[in-house]
Amino acid sequence: MDPVLVAILGLIGMFVLIGLHVPVGVAMAIAGAVGFGILTSWGAALSLFATEPAGVLASPDLAVIPLFLLMGSFAGVSGLSADIYRLAYAFVGHRRGGLALATIGGCAGFGAVCGSSVATAATIGRVALPEMISRGYSPTLASGSVAAGGTLGMLIPPSVVMVIYAFLTEKFVITLFIAALVPGILAILGQFITVWILVRRDPAIGPAGERVSWPERLRVLRQSSGIVVLLGAVIGGIYGGIFTVNEAASLGAGLAFLFTVMRGKMNWSNLKQVLRETASASAMIYLIIMGASIFSIFISASNMPEALVTSIQGMNLSPMLVIYALLLMYLILGSVFDTVAAMLITMPFVFPLVVGLGYDPYWWGVVLVMVMEVGMITPPIGMNVFVIHGIADKIELKTIFAGIMPFFYTDIVRINLLVWFPLLTLALPRAFGVNLN
Repeated sequence: MDPVLVAILGLIGMFVLIGLHVPVGVAMAIAGAVGFGILTSWGAALSLFATEPAGVLASPDLAVIPLFLLMGSFAGVSGLSADIYRLAYAFVGHRRGGLALATIGGCAGFGAVCGSSVATAATIGRVALPEMISRGYSPTLASGSVAAGGTLGMLIPPSVVMVIYAFLTEKFVITLFIAALVPGILAILGQFITVWILVRRDPAIGPAGERVSWPERLRVLRQSSGIVVLLGAVIGGIYGGIFTVNEAASLGAGLAFLFTVMRGKMNWSNLKQVLRETASASAMIYLIIMGASIFSIFISASNMPEALVTSIQGMNLSPMLVIYALLLMYLILGSVFDTVAAMLITMPFVFPLVVGLGYDPYWWGVVLVMVMEVGMITPPIGMNVFVIHGIADKIELKTIFAGIMPFFYTDIVRINLLVWFPLLTLALPRAFGVNLN
């Protein structure tokens, strides 16, 4: 059989298995092994089930994933996430829409610790939604700001998704983190501006709270010193060149554990919760990466990426048109699939295509993460929307969707800015003297 035809049938078979509720990682592994067996030999195909999982488990680059997840879980049970929200509210809560601004700021801060959009939306939402509703905020603005702010967890470095992207593309994760800084700041500013416009049009949806005095602000800052120290140690250590990413993740997990103990939150129930959450999320991610590794070998053996690049070049399509078609695909996939799964399913043929068209892999990594993040609030599904509905079931789904639409439009503008002006992503790494090859 033609190798490219085998690859196409392998893709179809993988999606059929996923449609039958086979776990994504298992579906990718089965489709990849069967396809590779057809192209080469069944002995070589079966050996992939030994070599690829062993390689993934032994990789020191992926060790940061369970460490960052552990840090985020300890930060949640210790109350550090609530500290972020209180700190943000102390400084901006007196403004119209101030609680929504504090929510977005809290999501950005916790996202930097946690690295998961779903966990960020769920954690901050449990703290912020009752506060906003009790203070007269409209359910639309309240739920929309939490759902949209939660997407920052995937973009603000350090990000688990970026670690996986760097591992699979053999790029430097620290360079990817640096490249994501300016887009991350733009994401936060964009959401702030959206809230400002909404409350300017209708002040009743986000009434101003009481102004907090400076002595009180300083008291809140002292009480929130734990999260300040944690963020400063992890993020400052990475960008200051003091720690490697692995060392920073280890330090962050250790500090989060110490804060949990010092605050008296370390009991058997919380410890089991943290270990269960970390083990469950880590196992899911590792299983998907193992399956993706097997599937990627199959796709590479079929020469499908090269054939795809050649055919698109032969059609004389504008490279920008191809990029926009991919962005639309990822918006749809991001709203349906888990983010890691959506990226890994498409990586074997999309990444060679993008690089073959002459685009920078670090730029594409940031844009890819950003568009999948927007997919998490894209109607009619949007995973973050259902997370918010799950923790606040009294707020109807249509209300949450109405709340996220202004943020969705802002995100579309932001994506276009980064697509048309790659310098926004690449200028900072170049200023640091980083080699982008």
